[in-house]
Amino acid sequence: MPVDAVVGANWGDEGKGRMTDWLAADADLVVRFQGGRNAGHTIVNDWGRFALHMLPSGVFRESVVNVLGPGVALDIDAVCTELVQLASAGVPTPTLRISDRAQVVLPVHALFDECEEQRLGDAQFGSTRVGIAPFYADKALKLGVQVADLRDPERLRLRLEANLTSKNVLLRHLYGRPEIRAAELVPRLLDQVDRIAPFVCDTTTLIHDALAKGQRVLLEGQLGSLRDVDHGVYPFSTSSSPLAGNGCVGAGVPPTAFDRIVAVAKAYSSCVGATPFVTELLGDEGDRLRTLGNEFGATTGRPRRVGWFDAVATRYGCRVQGATAVAVTLLDVLGAWDELEVCTAYDIDGERTTNFPTCGPLERARPRYETLPGWRSDVSGARRMDDLPDAARRYVDRLEELIEVPVRWVSVGPERDALIER
Repeated sequence: MPVDAVVGANWGDEGKGRMTDWLAADADLVVRFQGGRNAGHTIVNDWGRFALHMLPSGVFRESVVNVLGPGVALDIDAVCTELVQLASAGVPTPTLRISDRAQVVLPVHALFDECEEQRLGDAQFGSTRVGIAPFYADKALKLGVQVADLRDPERLRLRLEANLTSKNVLLRHLYGRPEIRAAELVPRLLDQVDRIAPFVCDTTTLIHDALAKGQRVLLEGQLGSLRDVDHGVYPFSTSSSPLAGNGCVGAGVPPTAFDRIVAVAKAYSSCVGATPFVTELLGDEGDRLRTLGNEFGATTGRPRRVGWFDAVATRYGCRVQGATAVAVTLLDVLGAWDELEVCTAYDIDGERTTNFPTCGPLERARPRYETLPGWRSDVSGARRMDDLPDAARRYVDRLEELIEVPVRWVSVGPERDALIER
């Protein structure tokens, strides 16, 4: 039963969308298995440049069935908005299926996200404020609303009343905000379910039937290993698991079905929001890398923090993903440097380590760099490894040695065909 996964090896923003779009050419189904609209997957093709936040990155392949699985934080408005944007750009209407078990991001989730970040002030986590943490908190507390609940107005009202009971106490006494009544939310949610009704189905059965027929399923993760709620840099994590292993849960596929797990990593490092970031470049050098890489968040537009390639973090990220292959993206961005630094180890409290630590020691870590020669040329036209300068090929080879997973693909530009397969 062939299942592939495309997942992030670092903090997110690695280029998973372009790799999912590429591999979707050989897939029958593309399945998002976790996360919501708190991150964007950027894809460039003949129709233009797109930042997808909810829709799977297989929507540009007409033969693909695109699935939002039970583990997704379903923002219905975002789904509908993106479908309109695709149509406006002339993209053929994609085939979309939404799990009836997926839970819905409610307006109160975004409100609580905003209130809590404001309360934290300087100690805030840099949330995108679209409700992800409150959504997953409700899911764990069994207060969530499933898509299936939207089909039953009375059940929906009861679910919302249970959800809002404790929230209204916090709104009134902690945040100083007016209370919310279930009756205020029901009409909006009933309107939303009408808009997505043609797409809703039992996606678990859909996927298992596809696997039984020998069809290829491609799982698409959001964010990356270091944002995982268990294995990432906690508490600077997301509220779900972006690991391929969680694809079994969030999509509903058996762990025995995996064929390939493709971890995506940039040729340098970047992240959005608060977190210890060992190789971060500040000042003019950081601004230069940020500008050349167009490193601004697809969801927030915030400038991303950037730095040299962190082999310690990336090797760890690949390990917890169970990566069988790596795609290195944005190699073309590094063509402006005479020399490049690669972090091969950390110094923490006077000790050298190549293991990725927990948050406390990570905040005290200092990078140990290895200097590699740059290539000082534009490599965006390369389509084979032999087209690259010797220094660029050696750079990729060294990254492969350090992360201990084969580098199968190298991206040299945002366009669909700007990809080298090794």
